[in-house]
Amino acid sequence: MIEQHEGKTGRTTDPAWQALRRRIGVAAFVVGVVLTLGFFAFFPGLPHVIDWGAIVVALGVGGLVRWGCQGWMTKVAEKKGGGGA
Repeated sequence: MIEQHEGKTGRTTDPAWQALRRRIGVAAFVVGVVLTLGFFAFFPGLPHVIDWGAIVVALGVGGLVRWGCQGWMTKVAEKKGGGGA
């Protein structure tokens, strides 16, 4: 079994943990972008046009969702004693 090694910053360098965190981060980003664009496209009362402003906002929301999801994953992993990123 591969042991987790902690670097100078106290973060694990376990490749499996990093790969899982990266995959979940990408999925969270995509979900955030798609939901935001869907909101701008279908919410009643808004002009149903996806312009550059909506795209920039969707990318920002996707980034925030990714950041929040990865932070939550790290907190849960640290509570379980798995180290986390």
